[in-house]
Amino acid sequence: MTEKILIIEDNLDIRENIVEILTLAGYVVDAASNGKTGVSSALKNVPDLIICDIMMPELDGYSVLHLLNKNANTAAIPFIFLTAKADRVDLRKGMEMGADDYLTKPFDDMELLNAIEIRFKKRQGLKNFYSKSLDQLTALVSKNSGLDELKKIIKERKSRQFKKNQVIFYEGDKGKGLYIVITGKVKTVKQAEDGRELMTGIYSADDYLGINAMLSNESYTDTATALEDSLLCVIPREQVEQLLNLYPDVAREFINILSKDVREKEEQMLQLAYNSVRKKMAEAILRLFRQGEKYKESFKISRDDLAAMSGMATETVSRTLSDFRDDGLIEKKGSVLTILDQARLVKMKN
Repeated sequence: MTEKILIIEDNLDIRENIVEILTLAGYVVDAASNGKTGVSSALKNVPDLIICDIMMPELDGYSVLHLLNKNANTAAIPFIFLTAKADRVDLRKGMEMGADDYLTKPFDDMELLNAIEIRFKKRQGLKNFYSKSLDQLTALVSKNSGLDELKKIIKERKSRQFKKNQVIFYEGDKGKGLYIVITGKVKTVKQAEDGRELMTGIYSADDYLGINAMLSNESYTDTATALEDSLLCVIPREQVEQLLNLYPDVAREFINILSKDVREKEEQMLQLAYNSVRKKMAEAILRLFRQGEKYKESFKISRDDLAAMSGMATETVSRTLSDFRDDGLIEKKGSVLTILDQARLVKMKN
């Protein structure tokens, strides 16, 4: 199958040059002269990859990426920015919004072709990647039936990469489906009226996000952000609802997950309301330890995230961590925190 590439570039000479190079390389190429027509073209005739200039009239490259990210059919398309300047702030903004790569003008033929080839190889690798949680989901229902509907849901799952600090969904957004963390870590936060953030959860490989919003057909109640570069699978609401209607065992499994999540949040609220500063910090550290991969004693967490998780001011977090370090409970180097005495932390929490 020949890959289809969309070029969005307002400079006629550059646009025609790229089209010629890619056509000679065997790709099917569509071209748009501005961001507005580029978005329309992508939605109407979904490409396999998009190359887009940043600085354009009417609709710039950032706006193009933002609009395409909001549509389920185009959100996972590999996206390469073209930029006439290699300004670090501009590039970081693009990457945090979800761009996969960038090329600085002028670039030669091989730079262009190599960037495209890398994106397609990575996409193929993602297609071949199977999440353990999805395999478990298949096992839940395989004993009942091997219906084509189930195979279709598993086969057509969509995976999308999120850069560190990239927002996955915002509080108040309409729940559009079930998110499954395949690799990486994701945090969810709620914002109080005074502007402070409260971290409501940390999710790692094989965890589910958005079950509450999906089952209640309501909006997300918090904001989800990637703590590190992460890969998430999205199963649209309609397919999940079909799965739940066909297989009661799967419905019960999701209800169990939701019940556990509610219990943990209730426990967290009680601790934030009544526990001392040291107890709050001990509980936050132990939660991170429990949610870590294979219960590793060391993990990365920023001071701001610890503050949001424990419901404390950042200055209080710094003082408490210093006390814990002096007491031989932890060791902290930069954002890496290591538990030295788990037993004493558990005793302090209880």
